[in-house]
Amino acid sequence: MAMSVGSEGGDETPMSDINTTPLVDVMLVLLIIFLIAVPVVIQTVDLQLPKVAFEPTSTKPENVSLSITTESNGACAVYWNMTRVNSSELLDRAVAKLTADIEKAGGVENMTPEDMPEVHIRGDINTPYRCIGGTVYTMQRAGFAKVGFISEPEPGANRMRL
Repeated sequence: MAMSVGSEGGDETPMSDINTTPLVDVMLVLLIIFLIAVPVVIQTVDLQLPKVAFEPTSTKPENVSLSITTESNGACAVYWNMTRVNSSELLDRAVAKLTADIEKAGGVENMTPEDMPEVHIRGDINTPYRCIGGTVYTMQRAGFAKVGFISEPEPGANRMRL
């Protein structure tokens, strides 16, 4: 039985090179997996999202200002300017206000959409949606077409300059 123990030149240093073939094989497999998986994960519906900019509110005297908060017992509290109203009073006041504004303008035919009064809602951050949504629904039922929300911009946010 013959066995080769080393070369005859006397160079008997151990081999210290790292075998990179398994590493390359694993990397190629991962590359193929990611090339296939990434397009599947990133699929989305093409949408054109609105660009949001801070727009100062133009307050007109005929606009309605509502503030909404909740009491400690969880009941919704709606304020028309500084007067607290319940849902039926809110509807009655809204209808009366809109009717008076239309009569003051000389009828519906004399009013443009820009002349119609707006509703500005200020809702407390901890107010449940049912309170805000109910108020929006009531004001739309009364005939107000423009219902907007008053918010506080983030501190240090860029503001739109006029």
